[in-house]
Amino acid sequence: MNHHTPISEDCSYEGDFHLWSLTQAAFIRAGKFEEIDIENVAEEIESLGRRDRVNIRRGLDDLLLRLLKWQFQPSKRRKRWQWAIRDARDKITMLIEESPSLKDFPAKVLAKEYDDARHRAALLKGLSEKRLPAECPYSVAEILDDDFLPGA
Repeated sequence: MNHHTPISEDCSYEGDFHLWSLTQAAFIRAGKFEEIDIENVAEEIESLGRRDRVNIRRGLDDLLLRLLKWQFQPSKRRKRWQWAIRDARDKITMLIEESPSLKDFPAKVLAKEYDDARHRAALLKGLSEKRLPAECPYSVAEILDDDFLPGA
Protein backbone atom coordinates (compact mmCIF):
# COMPACT_ATOMS: atom_id res chain seq x y z
CA MET A 1 0.00 0.00 0.00
CA ASN A 2 1.32 3.45 -0.76
CA HIS A 3 1.85 5.96 2.02
CA HIS A 4 -1.34 7.85 1.09
CA THR A 5 -3.70 4.99 1.93
CA PRO A 6 -4.43 4.51 5.61
CA ILE A 7 -4.94 1.06 7.05
CA SER A 8 -7.83 1.33 9.43
CA GLU A 9 -8.87 -1.30 11.92
CA ASP A 10 -12.51 -0.27 11.48
CA CYS A 11 -12.66 -0.13 7.67
CA SER A 12 -15.14 -2.78 6.72
CA TYR A 13 -16.46 -4.25 3.53
CA GLU A 14 -19.91 -2.83 4.23
CA GLY A 15 -18.73 0.49 5.66
CA ASP A 16 -16.20 1.82 3.15
CA PHE A 17 -15.71 -0.48 0.17
CA HIS A 18 -13.01 1.66 -1.43
CA LEU A 19 -10.91 1.80 1.74
CA TRP A 20 -11.59 -1.88 2.41
CA SER A 21 -10.31 -2.74 -1.11
CA LEU A 22 -7.12 -0.71 -0.68
CA THR A 23 -6.55 -2.22 2.75
CA GLN A 24 -7.02 -5.78 1.51
CA ALA A 25 -4.54 -5.14 -1.33
CA ALA A 26 -2.05 -3.75 1.18
CA PHE A 27 -2.43 -6.82 3.40
CA ILE A 28 -1.79 -9.10 0.43
CA ARG A 29 1.27 -7.14 -0.71
CA ALA A 30 2.66 -7.08 2.84
CA GLY A 31 2.09 -10.81 3.26
CA LYS A 32 -0.34 -10.21 6.14
CA PHE A 33 -2.55 -13.07 5.06
CA GLU A 34 -4.06 -13.52 8.51
CA GLU A 35 -5.51 -9.99 8.22
CA ILE A 36 -7.29 -10.61 4.91
CA ASP A 37 -11.08 -10.70 4.81
CA ILE A 38 -10.96 -14.01 2.92
CA GLU A 39 -14.68 -14.51 2.25
CA ASN A 40 -15.30 -11.03 0.87
CA VAL A 41 -12.05 -10.99 -1.13
CA ALA A 42 -13.02 -14.32 -2.71
CA GLU A 43 -16.50 -12.96 -3.48
CA GLU A 44 -15.03 -9.87 -5.14
CA ILE A 45 -12.64 -11.93 -7.24
CA GLU A 46 -15.52 -14.13 -8.41
CA SER A 47 -17.54 -11.03 -9.24
CA LEU A 48 -14.79 -9.87 -11.60
CA GLY A 49 -15.35 -12.95 -13.74
CA ARG A 50 -19.12 -12.45 -13.63
CA ARG A 51 -18.66 -8.81 -14.62
CA ASP A 52 -16.68 -9.78 -17.72
CA ARG A 53 -19.35 -12.31 -18.75
CA VAL A 54 -22.11 -9.72 -18.20
CA ASN A 55 -20.17 -7.18 -20.26
CA ILE A 56 -19.71 -9.67 -23.09
CA ARG A 57 -23.43 -10.46 -23.01
CA ARG A 58 -24.37 -6.78 -23.06
CA GLY A 59 -21.90 -6.09 -25.85
CA LEU A 60 -23.15 -9.01 -27.88
CA ASP A 61 -26.77 -7.93 -27.44
CA ASP A 62 -25.87 -4.38 -28.51
CA LEU A 63 -23.82 -5.59 -31.47
CA LEU A 64 -26.56 -7.95 -32.66
CA LEU A 65 -29.13 -5.15 -32.45
CA ARG A 66 -26.87 -2.94 -34.58
CA LEU A 67 -26.24 -5.71 -37.12
CA LEU A 68 -29.98 -6.34 -37.45
CA LYS A 69 -30.59 -2.65 -37.87
CA TRP A 70 -27.85 -2.47 -40.52
CA GLN A 71 -29.20 -5.46 -42.44
CA PHE A 72 -32.92 -4.76 -42.21
CA GLN A 73 -32.97 -0.97 -42.41
CA PRO A 74 -30.61 -0.33 -45.34
CA SER A 75 -32.25 2.95 -46.29
CA LYS A 76 -31.41 4.37 -42.85
CA ARG A 77 -27.74 3.32 -42.80
CA ARG A 78 -25.30 5.94 -41.61
CA LYS A 79 -21.53 6.00 -41.43
CA ARG A 80 -21.73 6.36 -37.63
CA TRP A 81 -23.51 2.98 -37.49
CA GLN A 82 -20.35 1.36 -38.82
CA TRP A 83 -18.35 3.09 -36.13
CA ALA A 84 -20.80 1.89 -33.45
CA ILE A 85 -20.60 -1.68 -34.79
CA ARG A 86 -16.82 -1.57 -34.76
CA ASP A 87 -16.78 -0.10 -31.24
CA ALA A 88 -19.09 -2.84 -29.95
CA ARG A 89 -16.85 -5.48 -31.55
CA ASP A 90 -13.74 -3.92 -30.06
CA LYS A 91 -15.21 -4.00 -26.54
CA ILE A 92 -16.05 -7.69 -26.78
CA THR A 93 -12.70 -8.52 -28.36
CA MET A 94 -10.79 -6.64 -25.66
CA LEU A 95 -12.62 -8.53 -22.91
CA ILE A 96 -11.77 -11.84 -24.57
CA GLU A 97 -8.13 -10.80 -25.08
CA GLU A 98 -7.89 -9.92 -21.38
CA SER A 99 -9.54 -13.23 -20.40
CA PRO A 100 -8.89 -15.84 -23.10
CA SER A 101 -10.87 -18.43 -21.12
CA LEU A 102 -13.97 -16.49 -22.24
CA LYS A 103 -13.22 -17.11 -25.94
CA ASP A 104 -16.07 -19.63 -26.28
CA PHE A 105 -18.51 -17.67 -24.10
CA PRO A 106 -20.13 -15.65 -26.94
CA ALA A 107 -21.11 -18.89 -28.70
CA LYS A 108 -22.65 -20.22 -25.48
CA VAL A 109 -24.93 -17.22 -25.06
CA LEU A 110 -25.50 -16.30 -28.71
CA ALA A 111 -29.02 -17.76 -29.03
CA LYS A 112 -30.29 -15.96 -25.92
CA GLU A 113 -28.62 -12.66 -26.77
CA TYR A 114 -29.91 -12.84 -30.35
CA ASP A 115 -33.44 -13.46 -29.09
CA ASP A 116 -33.15 -10.41 -26.81
CA ALA A 117 -31.67 -8.26 -29.60
CA ARG A 118 -34.41 -9.39 -31.98
CA HIS A 119 -37.12 -8.33 -29.53
CA ARG A 120 -35.40 -5.01 -28.88
CA ALA A 121 -35.03 -4.39 -32.62
CA ALA A 122 -38.77 -4.80 -32.98
CA LEU A 123 -39.62 -2.63 -29.97
CA LEU A 124 -37.02 0.13 -30.32
CA LYS A 125 -36.13 0.26 -33.99
CA GLY A 126 -39.50 -0.32 -35.61
CA LEU A 127 -38.46 -3.56 -37.26
CA SER A 128 -41.09 -6.24 -37.72
CA GLU A 129 -40.23 -9.24 -35.58
CA LYS A 130 -41.81 -11.46 -38.26
CA ARG A 131 -39.33 -10.08 -40.79
CA LEU A 132 -36.33 -10.89 -38.60
CA PRO A 133 -34.90 -14.41 -38.63
CA ALA A 134 -36.08 -16.50 -35.66
CA GLU A 135 -32.52 -17.80 -35.15
CA CYS A 136 -29.32 -15.82 -35.35
CA PRO A 137 -28.27 -15.60 -39.01
CA TYR A 138 -24.67 -14.72 -38.10
CA SER A 139 -21.87 -16.86 -36.77
CA VAL A 140 -19.76 -15.62 -33.86
CA ALA A 141 -16.84 -15.30 -36.28
CA GLU A 142 -18.91 -13.02 -38.52
CA ILE A 143 -20.27 -11.03 -35.59
CA LEU A 144 -16.77 -10.24 -34.37
CA ASP A 145 -15.22 -9.76 -37.84
CA ASP A 146 -14.45 -6.08 -38.48
CA ASP A 147 -15.02 -6.58 -42.21
CA PHE A 148 -18.46 -8.22 -41.88
CA LEU A 149 -21.57 -6.14 -42.45
CA PRO A 150 -24.69 -8.17 -43.24
CA GLY A 151 -26.44 -7.24 -46.45
CA ALA A 152 -23.67 -4.84 -47.41
